[in-house]
Amino acid sequence: MTSFLTHRARVHDTGLPLGSRHNALRTCVTLFAPYGFRATYHHLTLSAGIPRRLEADPDASIRAVEELHEARVLWMARAQRYAAQRRAEKHDGRRAVPDPRPWWLRRTWEGPGRAWYEDPFRHPSLRLSEYVRRQNAILDGAALPGCPACGDERPPEQTPTGHGYVELCRGCSWAPVNCPCGQRHRVVPETTYGWNTIWRRAHMGDDGKPNPHWPSTPKTGSNMAPPTGETTGP
Repeated sequence: MTSFLTHRARVHDTGLPLGSRHNALRTCVTLFAPYGFRATYHHLTLSAGIPRRLEADPDASIRAVEELHEARVLWMARAQRYAAQRRAEKHDGRRAVPDPRPWWLRRTWEGPGRAWYEDPFRHPSLRLSEYVRRQNAILDGAALPGCPACGDERPPEQTPTGHGYVELCRGCSWAPVNCPCGQRHRVVPETTYGWNTIWRRAHMGDDGKPNPHWPSTPKTGSNMAPPTGETTGP
């Protein structure tokens, strides 16, 4: 199995081309992505200030992978406790999985953070470690104020589904309750996007700040070649 720590080390390896180091960051995100792969990567581009041209800030990928690593350490500690708890429960004959399931076992496209899967720009603005701490605290029974995901305390937004309404957090589009019909409806992205556009960081400038002209900048779609050394998957 691919090792997170192996690819983290590659991100830090200044002897490798910048594109290869950034591709190693992508692999780390495939292995641990609290907001889902695309939303987590988008978050890291903003929080670490990864510029459109990697050579404009060679250390940006290092900042990103360290934020991811910090959150992963917190998750691993809590996941190990959960695994030990489940072993003890099974030993006592309690094999049913607790409801709700731990946050890391929820599939992004089926959970209350579904919007981040369909619109990767709607994720929380929290540092990843803060999000993980918040989710761990809720799992341990803490009653935290505001949105369970981001802590936004504004009233939720009533979003029409075509035959009813579902409440979405105004800060991150977290939807704790399904539509009354029982189905999870598709969240329509507010901004049209393609994965290659996010991966190439068309939303970022060379100063590591959000591109003020995006998404109105023309020709940011699939017909733009990726920077040298970068792959575009997955």
